[in-house]
Parts: sequence; C-alpha cells; structure tokens
Amino acid sequence: MGQWANYRAAIEAAKTAGLNFLLGGGFALATYTGYWRNTKDIDFYIEPRDREAMITALSSVGFVDYYDIRPYDPGWIYRSTREGIIVDIIWSMANRRAEVDEQWFTRAHPIVVREEALSVAPVEELLWCKLYILQRDHCDWTDIFNILFCCGPKLDWNHLVERVGADIPLLRSVLMVYDWLCPNKAIELPLKLRRRLELPKPKKLPEAEQQRRIRLLDNRAWFSGMHPISQHLEV
Repeated sequence: MGQWANYRAAIEAAKTAGLNFLLGGGFALATYTGYWRNTKDIDFYIEPRDREAMITALSSVGFVDYYDIRPYDPGWIYRSTREGIIVDIIWSMANRRAEVDEQWFTRAHPIVVREEALSVAPVEELLWCKLYILQRDHCDWTDIFNILFCCGPKLDWNHLVERVGADIPLLRSVLMVYDWLCPNKAIELPLKLRRRLELPKPKKLPEAEQQRRIRLLDNRAWFSGMHPISQHLEV
C-alpha cells in the first residue's frame, strides 16, 4: 500500500469519526508558498479535547503508537505509524506555549487533495508555531522566510502579533533576518507593522547582492521563491 493510501485511510477514519482536524507540515507550506516538497509524514492538528477520539479512530484502521520504535514526548503529540508511514496528531506546541484552539478552525484554509476536501492550518498560526522551532539540530525559520516571501504582505499581522504576545522580540528577530536576507521582498511588508515593531524599512539591493547574501547562509536553493517551481523545496 502506498504513502497516499495510508494518508487517505487516516483521513477517512477521522472523518468517519466526525473529528475536526487541520493539515500542517508540507501540505500547509505548499498551500501558502505554491511549492511542494516531499514529505515523510502528515500532521493532523486537533483541539486537545479530541486527542483520545483521534487516537481511537486511527487505531481502528491499523495505525499504532510509534513510541516503541522511537520514543517521543507524548505531552503535545501522538505519533502513529502504519506500513512505515507516519501520521502525527498534534494538539499543542512542543514548548507548551499554546494549544490548538477554535480560532485555528475558524481561520483555516480549505484545499482539495486528490479529490479529498480538507483544510490546512491558518498561515498565521503556522508561522507562529515555526517561530519557536530553532533548535541545535532543526530550524524552521527557513520555512518562515518562504512564507514571508510568498504571502508576507497578505498576512493578518495584527492577529499574528496578538498570538505571539510577550514573545514579540522573537518575531522581530526573524523579520530582521528576513530584511537582511531578502530586502527587495521584505520592503513589501506593511509600514504599520514596521512602526509597531520599530523595524526600519530595508533598502533595495542589486539582485546579485541579494543572491550573495542568501548563499552566505546556504549555497543550496532553499528559498522557494527564487528557484524554478519544478524543483522541490529544500529546507
């Protein structure tokens, strides 16, 4: 049985049980950036109250706990597997900063994947979560830069700033890096946001200089908005 067949089994099990869930990970990133990357798993975001019901639904179609294969922190995620395919059930940030709530669902973005009507996590909540993934062996800030490049001016910045709350310095930091990394796109971010966060407007650079800056951090074409759509997003 192939990868999508296992994903579909999980999706149908959740729908049959009447459970609400949102897709995250590669599916959400592709929705907002327009660039697909191969994904080894699928993320279901749910409200905490639905955790046990979702685990039961997936178990009914043969998914088992991944913990015995590789231990993980069950306080925010349930990692399930079937035929080597992983389905993650997520109800909280890994750092427990926030849990999935009703606003995730009221602001969700509808998509259709292989004739399946689904929804992905809101772009602001997706960015909010990725803001905290800055670990020694894993960093999601490159995903944030891709989101900003593709739809930064369209984000609901007031909502995101409210979500981030006391951690505004972290948001400001990622925007400062984006300003330096890609000033010719960063200049499109709303002036109201810049005034609120006390971020100076970046100066445009010759394209060659902007490319040089990107390659100072990584010589691979990880920036989705600046490489052919036929290439997978490498992050």
